[in-house]
Amino acid sequence: MSDAETPPDPTSTPGEQTEDEFEPVEVFPESTDMDLRPGADNCYKCTACDVSCPVAEVDDEFPGPKFQGPEQWRLKRKEDASVDDSIMSCSNCMRCDDACPSGVPLSQMHNAARGEYVDEEMDKLSREYIRNRILANYRTLAELGSMFPRLTNAVMGNSLVQQINEKVLGITAEREFPAFATQTFREWWHERGGPQVRSEDKRVAYFHGCYSNFNTPEVGKAMVRVFEEFGYEVVVPKQHCSGTPMFANGMVDDAKRAAGINAENFAGLIPEGYDIIASCTSCSMSLRQEYPELFDIDGIEDISEHTYDALEYLRIHEDLESAIADASVSEQSFAYHAPCHARNQGLDRQAVELFRELDGVVIEDVGDSCSGISGTYGWKEEKYDTSMQIGADMFDHMEHAEGNVGMTECPTCSMQMEHGTGYDIKHPLQLLEEALV
Repeated sequence: MSDAETPPDPTSTPGEQTEDEFEPVEVFPESTDMDLRPGADNCYKCTACDVSCPVAEVDDEFPGPKFQGPEQWRLKRKEDASVDDSIMSCSNCMRCDDACPSGVPLSQMHNAARGEYVDEEMDKLSREYIRNRILANYRTLAELGSMFPRLTNAVMGNSLVQQINEKVLGITAEREFPAFATQTFREWWHERGGPQVRSEDKRVAYFHGCYSNFNTPEVGKAMVRVFEEFGYEVVVPKQHCSGTPMFANGMVDDAKRAAGINAENFAGLIPEGYDIIASCTSCSMSLRQEYPELFDIDGIEDISEHTYDALEYLRIHEDLESAIADASVSEQSFAYHAPCHARNQGLDRQAVELFRELDGVVIEDVGDSCSGISGTYGWKEEKYDTSMQIGADMFDHMEHAEGNVGMTECPTCSMQMEHGTGYDIKHPLQLLEEALV
Protein backbone atom coordinates (compact mmCIF):
# COMPACT_ATOMS: atom_id res chain seq x y z
CA MET A 1 0.00 0.00 0.00
CA SER A 2 1.38 3.43 -0.92
CA ASP A 3 1.64 6.33 1.52
CA ALA A 4 -1.27 7.94 -0.26
CA GLU A 5 -3.45 4.91 0.53
CA THR A 6 -2.56 4.63 4.24
CA PRO A 7 -5.82 4.68 6.23
CA PRO A 8 -6.17 7.21 9.03
CA ASP A 9 -5.48 6.15 12.60
CA PRO A 10 -8.89 5.48 14.19
CA THR A 11 -7.55 6.59 17.59
CA SER A 12 -6.57 10.06 16.37
CA THR A 13 -8.87 13.02 16.77
CA PRO A 14 -10.03 15.09 13.79
CA GLY A 15 -7.41 17.57 12.68
CA GLU A 16 -4.62 15.74 14.54
CA GLN A 17 -1.85 14.46 12.26
CA THR A 18 -0.28 11.15 13.18
CA GLU A 19 3.41 10.44 12.69
CA ASP A 20 2.92 8.29 9.57
CA GLU A 21 0.04 10.19 7.99
CA PHE A 22 0.54 11.23 4.34
CA GLU A 23 0.90 14.96 3.86
CA PRO A 24 0.27 16.20 0.29
CA VAL A 25 2.90 18.47 -1.18
CA GLU A 26 2.12 21.03 -3.88
CA VAL A 27 4.52 20.23 -6.71
CA PHE A 28 3.44 22.94 -9.13
CA PRO A 29 2.58 26.50 -8.17
CA GLU A 30 -0.68 27.78 -9.59
CA SER A 31 -0.15 29.03 -13.14
CA THR A 32 -2.34 30.12 -16.01
CA ASP A 33 0.48 30.18 -18.55
CA MET A 34 0.13 26.85 -20.33
CA ASP A 35 1.58 24.71 -17.50
CA LEU A 36 0.42 21.31 -18.69
CA ARG A 37 2.77 19.13 -16.67
CA PRO A 38 0.24 18.07 -14.01
CA GLY A 39 -1.60 16.08 -16.69
CA ALA A 40 1.41 13.79 -16.81
CA ASP A 41 0.41 12.32 -13.47
CA ASN A 42 -2.70 10.80 -15.08
CA CYS A 43 -0.55 8.66 -17.37
CA TYR A 44 -0.16 5.05 -16.22
CA LYS A 45 2.05 3.98 -19.14
CA CYS A 46 -0.42 1.74 -20.94
CA THR A 47 1.23 2.82 -24.27
CA ALA A 48 -2.14 3.04 -26.08
CA CYS A 49 -0.98 6.39 -27.46
CA ASP A 50 2.24 4.87 -28.84
CA VAL A 51 0.29 2.10 -30.56
CA SER A 52 -1.98 4.67 -32.22
CA CYS A 53 0.88 6.90 -33.43
CA PRO A 54 1.40 6.70 -37.22
CA VAL A 55 4.92 8.12 -36.98
CA ALA A 56 6.04 5.57 -34.38
CA GLU A 57 4.60 2.80 -36.56
CA VAL A 58 7.05 3.49 -39.39
CA ASP A 59 9.96 5.23 -37.61
CA ASP A 60 11.74 3.06 -35.03
CA GLU A 61 13.78 6.03 -33.80
CA PHE A 62 10.75 8.13 -32.86
CA PRO A 63 10.09 7.62 -29.11
CA GLY A 64 6.32 8.13 -29.45
CA PRO A 65 3.70 10.38 -27.84
CA LYS A 66 4.06 8.91 -24.34
CA PHE A 67 7.64 10.13 -24.15
CA GLN A 68 6.88 13.40 -25.95
CA GLY A 69 4.08 14.17 -23.49
CA PRO A 70 3.99 12.87 -19.90
CA GLU A 71 7.44 11.30 -19.62
CA GLN A 72 9.21 14.37 -20.96
CA TRP A 73 7.36 16.61 -18.50
CA ARG A 74 8.27 14.25 -15.66
CA LEU A 75 11.92 14.54 -16.65
CA LYS A 76 11.65 18.31 -16.69
CA ARG A 77 10.06 18.29 -13.26
CA LYS A 78 12.86 16.25 -11.71
CA GLU A 79 15.89 17.39 -13.68
CA ASP A 80 14.82 20.55 -15.51
CA ALA A 81 15.91 18.81 -18.73
CA SER A 82 15.71 20.45 -22.14
CA VAL A 83 12.94 19.43 -24.52
CA ASP A 84 14.16 16.55 -26.69
CA ASP A 85 14.58 17.41 -30.38
CA SER A 86 12.46 14.41 -31.37
CA ILE A 87 9.41 16.56 -30.57
CA MET A 88 9.80 18.01 -34.08
CA SER A 89 9.11 14.56 -35.53
CA CYS A 90 5.59 14.55 -34.08
CA SER A 91 3.18 15.17 -36.97
CA ASN A 92 0.44 16.75 -34.83
CA CYS A 93 -2.16 14.25 -36.08
CA MET A 94 -3.56 14.22 -32.51
CA ARG A 95 -4.57 10.55 -32.69
CA CYS A 96 -2.96 10.02 -29.29
CA ASP A 97 -5.65 12.19 -27.66
CA ASP A 98 -8.35 9.77 -28.76
CA ALA A 99 -6.30 6.73 -27.77
CA CYS A 100 -5.57 7.77 -24.16
CA PRO A 101 -7.95 6.05 -21.71
CA SER A 102 -7.14 8.42 -18.85
CA GLY A 103 -7.49 11.76 -20.61
CA VAL A 104 -3.88 12.90 -20.56
CA PRO A 105 -3.71 16.18 -22.55
CA LEU A 106 -1.12 14.76 -24.94
CA SER A 107 -1.52 17.12 -27.89
CA GLN A 108 -1.47 20.10 -25.52
CA MET A 109 1.80 18.85 -24.08
CA HIS A 110 3.22 18.31 -27.56
CA ASN A 111 2.24 21.82 -28.67
CA ALA A 112 3.75 23.32 -25.54
CA ALA A 113 6.92 21.25 -25.87
CA ARG A 114 7.36 22.16 -29.54
CA GLY A 115 6.91 25.82 -28.70
CA GLU A 116 9.49 25.62 -25.94
CA TYR A 117 11.94 23.71 -28.13
CA VAL A 118 11.64 26.21 -30.98
CA ASP A 119 11.97 29.20 -28.64
CA GLU A 120 14.87 27.92 -26.54
CA GLU A 121 16.73 25.26 -28.50
CA MET A 122 16.40 25.90 -32.23
CA ASP A 123 18.93 28.07 -34.04
CA LYS A 124 16.93 30.95 -35.51
CA LEU A 125 19.35 31.19 -38.46
CA SER A 126 19.17 27.50 -39.29
CA ARG A 127 17.66 26.21 -42.52
CA GLU A 128 15.13 24.17 -40.53
CA TYR A 129 13.86 27.16 -38.58
CA ILE A 130 13.55 29.41 -41.64
CA ARG A 131 11.82 26.64 -43.64
CA ASN A 132 9.41 25.87 -40.78
CA ARG A 133 8.51 29.52 -40.35
CA ILE A 134 7.72 29.82 -44.06
CA LEU A 135 5.56 26.68 -43.99
CA ALA A 136 3.85 27.68 -40.75
CA ASN A 137 2.90 31.05 -42.22
CA TYR A 138 1.57 29.73 -45.53
CA ARG A 139 -1.05 32.49 -45.57
CA THR A 140 1.65 35.14 -46.05
CA LEU A 141 3.16 33.24 -48.97
CA ALA A 142 -0.31 32.65 -50.44
CA GLU A 143 -1.25 36.32 -50.24
CA LEU A 144 1.84 37.23 -52.24
CA GLY A 145 1.46 34.37 -54.72
CA SER A 146 -2.20 35.12 -55.35
CA MET A 147 -1.41 38.62 -56.56
CA PHE A 148 -0.01 37.08 -59.75
CA PRO A 149 -1.38 33.52 -59.65
CA ARG A 150 -0.48 32.40 -63.18
CA LEU A 151 3.10 33.62 -62.85
CA THR A 152 3.44 32.13 -59.37
CA ASN A 153 2.10 28.78 -60.54
CA ALA A 154 4.53 28.70 -63.45
CA VAL A 155 7.50 29.58 -61.27
CA MET A 156 6.65 27.25 -58.38
CA GLY A 157 5.83 24.43 -60.77
CA ASN A 158 9.23 24.65 -62.44
CA SER A 159 11.38 21.61 -61.63
CA LEU A 160 14.54 23.72 -61.27
CA VAL A 161 12.82 25.97 -58.71
CA GLN A 162 11.65 22.89 -56.84
CA GLN A 163 15.20 21.54 -56.72
CA ILE A 164 16.47 24.89 -55.43
CA ASN A 165 13.77 24.94 -52.74
CA GLU A 166 14.88 21.51 -51.62
CA LYS A 167 18.59 22.35 -51.52
CA VAL A 168 18.21 25.78 -49.95
CA LEU A 169 15.13 25.43 -47.72
CA GLY A 170 14.60 21.71 -47.30
CA ILE A 171 11.15 21.74 -48.93
CA THR A 172 10.86 18.46 -50.81
CA ALA A 173 11.02 18.56 -54.59
CA GLU A 174 8.94 15.39 -54.77
CA ARG A 175 5.65 17.25 -54.44
CA GLU A 176 3.96 19.63 -56.85
CA PHE A 177 3.30 23.00 -55.27
CA PRO A 178 -0.47 23.60 -54.96
CA ALA A 179 -1.73 25.94 -57.67
CA PHE A 180 -3.21 29.29 -56.70
CA ALA A 181 -6.69 30.07 -58.05
CA THR A 182 -7.00 32.91 -60.52
CA GLN A 183 -9.75 34.32 -58.30
CA THR A 184 -9.67 33.81 -54.54
CA PHE A 185 -12.79 32.91 -52.61
CA ARG A 186 -12.88 36.31 -50.94
CA GLU A 187 -12.61 38.05 -54.32
CA TRP A 188 -15.55 35.98 -55.55
CA TRP A 189 -17.48 36.77 -52.37
CA HIS A 190 -17.05 40.51 -52.79
CA GLU A 191 -17.81 40.33 -56.52
CA ARG A 192 -21.16 38.60 -55.87
CA GLY A 193 -22.05 41.25 -53.28
CA GLY A 194 -21.85 39.18 -50.13
CA PRO A 195 -24.86 37.30 -48.70
CA GLN A 196 -27.70 36.48 -51.07
CA VAL A 197 -30.01 35.31 -48.25
CA ARG A 198 -31.04 37.28 -45.16
CA SER A 199 -32.38 35.61 -42.04
CA GLU A 200 -32.91 36.48 -38.40
CA ASP A 201 -33.04 32.83 -37.33
CA LYS A 202 -30.50 30.96 -39.46
CA ARG A 203 -27.09 32.61 -39.44
CA VAL A 204 -23.57 31.28 -39.93
CA ALA A 205 -20.13 32.89 -40.15
CA TYR A 206 -17.84 31.06 -42.55
CA PHE A 207 -14.26 30.35 -41.51
CA HIS A 208 -12.84 29.45 -44.92
CA GLY A 209 -9.20 29.10 -43.88
CA CYS A 210 -6.23 29.68 -46.15
CA TYR A 211 -6.54 26.83 -48.63
CA SER A 212 -10.19 27.32 -49.58
CA ASN A 213 -9.49 30.99 -50.08
CA PHE A 214 -6.30 30.87 -52.14
CA ASN A 215 -6.23 27.40 -53.72
CA THR A 216 -9.67 25.74 -53.83
CA PRO A 217 -12.30 28.50 -53.80
CA GLU A 218 -14.74 26.02 -55.36
CA VAL A 219 -15.03 24.43 -51.89
CA GLY A 220 -15.95 27.75 -50.30
CA LYS A 221 -18.43 28.53 -53.08
CA ALA A 222 -20.07 25.13 -52.58
CA MET A 223 -20.34 25.77 -48.85
CA VAL A 224 -22.04 29.13 -49.39
CA ARG A 225 -24.47 27.84 -52.02
CA VAL A 226 -25.48 24.78 -49.99
CA PHE A 227 -26.13 26.78 -46.84
CA GLU A 228 -28.07 29.41 -48.75
CA GLU A 229 -30.13 26.62 -50.28
CA PHE A 230 -31.21 25.75 -46.74
CA GLY A 231 -32.08 29.40 -46.01
CA TYR A 232 -29.00 30.47 -44.06
CA GLU A 233 -27.58 33.94 -44.02
CA VAL A 234 -23.85 33.50 -44.57
CA VAL A 235 -21.27 36.11 -43.59
CA VAL A 236 -17.52 35.96 -44.20
CA PRO A 237 -15.62 37.98 -41.58
CA LYS A 238 -12.03 39.06 -41.94
CA GLN A 239 -9.84 36.29 -40.63
CA HIS A 240 -6.33 34.95 -40.24
CA CYS A 241 -4.97 31.41 -40.48
CA SER A 242 -6.52 29.01 -37.95
CA GLY A 243 -3.03 28.39 -36.56
CA THR A 244 -2.85 24.66 -37.30
CA PRO A 245 0.45 24.82 -39.26
CA MET A 246 1.87 27.12 -36.60
CA PHE A 247 1.09 24.66 -33.80
CA ALA A 248 2.63 21.85 -35.83
CA ASN A 249 5.88 23.78 -36.25
CA GLY A 250 6.17 25.13 -32.71
CA MET A 251 5.35 28.73 -33.68
CA VAL A 252 3.01 29.19 -30.71
CA ASP A 253 3.38 32.98 -30.58
CA ASP A 254 2.35 33.20 -34.24
CA ALA A 255 -0.65 30.99 -33.51
CA LYS A 256 -1.64 33.16 -30.57
CA ARG A 257 -1.58 36.30 -32.72
CA ALA A 258 -3.72 34.56 -35.34
CA ALA A 259 -6.13 33.36 -32.67
CA GLY A 260 -6.44 36.89 -31.31
CA ILE A 261 -7.34 38.26 -34.73
CA ASN A 262 -9.91 35.51 -35.29
CA ALA A 263 -11.41 36.00 -31.84
CA GLU A 264 -11.75 39.72 -32.45
CA ASN A 265 -13.58 39.18 -35.76
CA PHE A 266 -15.77 36.19 -34.91
CA ALA A 267 -16.65 36.33 -31.20
CA GLY A 268 -18.80 39.44 -31.58
CA LEU A 269 -21.05 37.68 -34.09
CA ILE A 270 -22.07 34.91 -31.69
CA PRO A 271 -24.43 37.08 -29.56
CA GLU A 272 -26.11 38.10 -32.84
CA GLY A 273 -27.07 34.47 -33.47
CA TYR A 274 -24.22 33.35 -35.72
CA ASP A 275 -22.50 29.98 -35.44
CA ILE A 276 -19.04 29.46 -36.96
CA ILE A 277 -18.74 26.99 -39.84
CA ALA A 278 -15.49 25.58 -41.22
CA SER A 279 -15.02 23.53 -44.38
CA CYS A 280 -11.61 22.23 -43.24
CA THR A 281 -11.60 19.81 -40.29
CA SER A 282 -8.16 21.00 -39.17
CA CYS A 283 -9.50 24.56 -38.94
CA SER A 284 -12.54 23.49 -36.94
CA MET A 285 -10.30 21.40 -34.66
CA SER A 286 -8.02 24.36 -34.05
CA LEU A 287 -10.87 26.72 -33.14
CA ARG A 288 -12.67 24.10 -31.09
CA GLN A 289 -9.87 22.47 -29.14
CA GLU A 290 -6.45 24.07 -29.45
CA TYR A 291 -7.54 27.68 -28.92
CA PRO A 292 -9.25 27.16 -25.53
CA GLU A 293 -6.60 24.67 -24.38
CA LEU A 294 -3.66 26.96 -25.04
CA PHE A 295 -4.79 30.58 -25.04
CA ASP A 296 -6.48 32.87 -22.56
CA ILE A 297 -8.05 35.36 -24.99
CA ASP A 298 -11.41 37.09 -24.68
CA GLY A 299 -14.03 35.27 -26.74
CA ILE A 300 -12.04 32.05 -27.22
CA GLU A 301 -14.44 29.89 -25.19
CA ASP A 302 -17.46 31.22 -27.11
CA ILE A 303 -15.72 30.50 -30.41
CA SER A 304 -14.93 26.96 -29.28
CA GLU A 305 -18.52 26.26 -28.22
CA HIS A 306 -20.02 27.64 -31.44
CA THR A 307 -17.67 26.15 -34.07
CA TYR A 308 -18.79 23.29 -36.32
CA ASP A 309 -17.69 21.43 -39.39
CA ALA A 310 -20.02 22.39 -42.27
CA LEU A 311 -21.43 18.92 -42.94
CA GLU A 312 -21.76 18.24 -39.21
CA TYR A 313 -23.78 21.44 -38.75
CA LEU A 314 -26.26 20.60 -41.49
CA ARG A 315 -26.73 17.09 -40.14
CA ILE A 316 -27.53 18.54 -36.71
CA HIS A 317 -29.83 21.38 -37.79
CA GLU A 318 -31.40 20.20 -41.06
CA ASP A 319 -33.05 17.00 -42.30
CA LEU A 320 -30.10 16.41 -44.59
CA GLU A 321 -30.74 12.69 -44.93
CA SER A 322 -34.24 13.31 -46.34
CA ALA A 323 -32.90 15.92 -48.74
CA ILE A 324 -30.27 13.45 -49.97
CA ALA A 325 -32.84 10.67 -50.30
CA ASP A 326 -34.88 12.82 -52.70
CA ALA A 327 -31.85 13.84 -54.79
CA SER A 328 -29.73 12.15 -57.44
CA VAL A 329 -26.50 12.79 -59.32
CA SER A 330 -24.75 11.28 -62.30
CA GLU A 331 -23.15 7.93 -61.45
CA GLN A 332 -19.95 8.39 -59.44
CA SER A 333 -17.77 6.22 -57.19
CA PHE A 334 -15.65 7.63 -54.38
CA ALA A 335 -12.83 6.38 -52.18
CA TYR A 336 -13.31 8.34 -48.94
CA HIS A 337 -10.56 9.08 -46.42
CA ALA A 338 -11.43 10.51 -43.00
CA PRO A 339 -8.76 13.01 -41.87
CA CYS A 340 -7.23 12.48 -38.44
CA HIS A 341 -8.61 15.83 -37.28
CA ALA A 342 -12.08 14.72 -38.36
CA ARG A 343 -11.68 11.54 -36.32
CA ASN A 344 -10.70 13.60 -33.28
CA GLN A 345 -14.04 15.41 -33.57
CA GLY A 346 -16.06 12.22 -34.02
CA LEU A 347 -16.75 13.01 -37.68
CA ASP A 348 -14.93 10.16 -39.38
CA ARG A 349 -18.04 8.42 -40.76
CA GLN A 350 -20.29 11.34 -41.59
CA ALA A 351 -19.62 11.57 -45.35
CA VAL A 352 -19.95 7.81 -45.85
CA GLU A 353 -23.15 7.63 -43.80
CA LEU A 354 -24.68 10.53 -45.73
CA PHE A 355 -23.71 9.80 -49.32
CA ARG A 356 -24.36 6.08 -49.33
CA GLU A 357 -28.05 7.11 -49.51
CA LEU A 358 -27.50 9.38 -52.53
CA ASP A 359 -28.82 7.97 -55.78
CA GLY A 360 -26.02 7.54 -58.30
CA VAL A 361 -23.21 7.42 -55.75
CA VAL A 362 -21.04 4.56 -54.50
CA ILE A 363 -18.79 5.61 -51.62
CA GLU A 364 -16.29 3.42 -49.78
CA ASP A 365 -14.34 4.20 -46.63
CA VAL A 366 -10.70 3.35 -47.34
CA GLY A 367 -9.82 2.61 -43.72
CA ASP A 368 -8.63 4.37 -40.61
CA SER A 369 -4.97 4.90 -41.55
CA CYS A 370 -3.44 8.37 -41.47
CA SER A 371 -2.73 9.95 -44.86
CA GLY A 372 0.76 10.78 -43.64
CA ILE A 373 1.11 14.33 -44.92
CA SER A 374 -0.14 15.99 -41.71
CA GLY A 375 -0.21 19.51 -43.10
CA THR A 376 3.33 20.81 -43.51
CA TYR A 377 4.97 17.61 -42.18
CA GLY A 378 5.08 15.81 -45.53
CA TRP A 379 6.49 18.89 -47.27
CA LYS A 380 9.76 18.66 -45.36
CA GLU A 381 12.59 16.94 -47.21
CA GLU A 382 13.63 14.85 -44.22
CA LYS A 383 10.02 13.82 -43.46
CA TYR A 384 8.87 13.02 -47.00
CA ASP A 385 9.76 9.31 -46.95
CA THR A 386 8.14 8.89 -43.52
CA SER A 387 5.05 10.65 -44.82
CA MET A 388 4.77 8.29 -47.78
CA GLN A 389 5.33 5.20 -45.62
CA ILE A 390 2.51 6.30 -43.32
CA GLY A 391 0.25 6.90 -46.31
CA ALA A 392 0.99 3.54 -47.95
CA ASP A 393 -2.03 1.80 -46.40
CA MET A 394 -4.35 4.55 -47.58
CA PHE A 395 -2.92 4.43 -51.11
CA ASP A 396 -3.36 0.67 -51.24
CA HIS A 397 -6.96 0.82 -50.02
CA MET A 398 -7.78 3.58 -52.49
CA GLU A 399 -6.39 1.63 -55.41
CA HIS A 400 -8.46 -1.43 -54.43
CA ALA A 401 -11.64 0.58 -53.90
CA GLU A 402 -14.33 0.61 -56.56
CA GLY A 403 -14.08 4.35 -57.06
CA ASN A 404 -11.26 6.19 -58.80
CA VAL A 405 -12.12 9.61 -57.34
CA GLY A 406 -11.02 10.41 -53.79
CA MET A 407 -12.98 12.35 -51.19
CA THR A 408 -11.87 14.05 -47.98
CA GLU A 409 -12.51 17.22 -45.95
CA CYS A 410 -8.83 18.05 -45.41
CA PRO A 411 -6.91 20.01 -48.08
CA THR A 412 -3.52 18.52 -47.30
CA CYS A 413 -4.94 14.98 -47.08
CA SER A 414 -6.31 15.64 -50.57
CA MET A 415 -2.80 16.60 -51.72
CA GLN A 416 -1.43 13.33 -50.35
CA MET A 417 -4.26 11.26 -51.84
CA GLU A 418 -3.71 12.78 -55.29
CA HIS A 419 0.08 12.53 -54.96
CA GLY A 420 0.00 8.85 -54.00
CA THR A 421 -2.68 7.61 -56.41
CA GLY A 422 -3.16 10.19 -59.18
CA TYR A 423 -6.89 10.33 -58.40
CA ASP A 424 -8.92 13.51 -58.63
CA ILE A 425 -10.17 14.55 -55.18
CA LYS A 426 -13.50 16.12 -54.18
CA HIS A 427 -14.67 17.75 -50.97
CA PRO A 428 -17.99 16.44 -49.58
CA LEU A 429 -19.47 19.94 -49.95
CA GLN A 430 -18.90 19.80 -53.69
CA LEU A 431 -20.93 16.61 -54.01
CA LEU A 432 -23.59 18.05 -51.72
CA GLU A 433 -23.80 21.13 -53.95
CA GLU A 434 -24.18 18.93 -57.03
CA ALA A 435 -26.99 17.00 -55.36
CA LEU A 436 -28.99 19.84 -53.81
CA VAL A 437 -28.31 23.16 -55.52
